[in-house]
Amino acid sequence: MEEIKGLYTYRYPHPAVACDCVVFGLGGRELQVLLIERGQEPCKGMWAFPGGFMNIDESAEECVLRELREETGLVVSEVRQLGCFSAVNRDPRERVISVAFYTVVPQAEVIGGDDAAQARWWRLDEVPPLAFDHDEMLHQAVLRLRHDLRFNPDGFGFPEGRD
Repeated sequence: MEEIKGLYTYRYPHPAVACDCVVFGLGGRELQVLLIERGQEPCKGMWAFPGGFMNIDESAEECVLRELREETGLVVSEVRQLGCFSAVNRDPRERVISVAFYTVVPQAEVIGGDDAAQARWWRLDEVPPLAFDHDEMLHQAVLRLRHDLRFNPDGFGFPEGRD
């Protein structure tokens, strides 16, 4: 790791990269979404999607899968890239760009870990106001999921053939 860090020296400031994941859960009669309660500032006590900063030696996909496991205990094998969220002031700590992902999984037990005070599933109509720009992430993920269900229902193992 030290060897990799020593390779990167830049004259100009550059943003940090984070990865966040919108996890939709199938269980019961209603689709739910997984959120974590932030255990640290900024936005301590607010709800957000699991995620965090990318390590220098990992891909965006590796980062988001690691963060999901660390913050919720959830082990996921497949994620899809949702998009890049890059508003200049989206994070008060520093200039942060987030690569957002989404996935659909069977609902499983989750528990807050790492810097997440807790993790839990929420019905879509009960989601509280979210930290950072995660409300926009949720909106985009719902639109993408609707599109996928209509045009590629077998993409996450859903039965094929919707009219």
